[in-house]
Amino acid sequence: MTAPLLITGGSGQLAQALAAVAAGRGLAARCVGRPECDFDRPETIDAVFAATAPRLVINAAAYTAVDAAEDDEAAAFRANRDGPARLAALAAGAGIPLIHLSTDYVFDGNKGAPYLETDPAAPTGVYGASKRAGEEAVLASGARALILRTAWVYSARGRNFVRTMLAAGRAGRALRVVADQRGTPTAAEDLAELLLDLVAKVDAGAAEGHWGIYHAAGSGEASWFAFAEAIFAEAARFGVPVPPIAAITTADWPTRARRPADSRLDCGKLFRVFGLALPPWRESLARVVAALCAA
Repeated sequence: MTAPLLITGGSGQLAQALAAVAAGRGLAARCVGRPECDFDRPETIDAVFAATAPRLVINAAAYTAVDAAEDDEAAAFRANRDGPARLAALAAGAGIPLIHLSTDYVFDGNKGAPYLETDPAAPTGVYGASKRAGEEAVLASGARALILRTAWVYSARGRNFVRTMLAAGRAGRALRVVADQRGTPTAAEDLAELLLDLVAKVDAGAAEGHWGIYHAAGSGEASWFAFAEAIFAEAARFGVPVPPIAAITTADWPTRARRPADSRLDCGKLFRVFGLALPPWRESLARVVAALCAA
């Protein structure tokens, strides 16, 4: 029997999408989360790794509460640096590959163009700093590792911008949405499909000599305001009420953590090396909104 994939992140939207796609492809996979695998308790990471004896690890676990991280820096670094570092050390010791998920928030958003993997990281808050520290720990571990930075992840499950917008629309609330932050919306299901395609490439030996950092986000770009407008354009087809939406600036919506104003990711390297790319975000959004409205 082929050794399983080990997927961390438990009930998170990406981990759940990975588990579903793996099952659909007939791939043996074990998806774990807290308390079974808790980055606050390193001994649980060791125990899960030993019990699973995986052939490859996909780390989709993270502390993603961007504003809360400003007041709980230690927790963010335990989850986003120390946990991945431990997983990477175990993977290195076992001689197996690791795929680690990171974020566009490692950048400050001041470049004015989509970010390349070679652009210097300059996070603006604790969340981004902890994720960058996790990247550095994985790279320093000696593991055969691929780090994929992604952005603005959403799906038909979990807590995300699409579900929040639709809930607000159904409640009849007028909305104020930031229009001066730009990024690349990414459907979790698309990312899961790409990650498992990448696993197949790794299995075939295509990653040898190509370990390191890549960007993987939906094709195209949007502001949060444009993203919201697109969500309701799709939802209107299913009779969901479209609330009034006002475009506002970041200054109009102060938050504990400063977000990057323009964190678009250039994903060309992933296509050049592995021939992989994510579809246009509008196409994926239509599918996800249809699934949510049908439910």
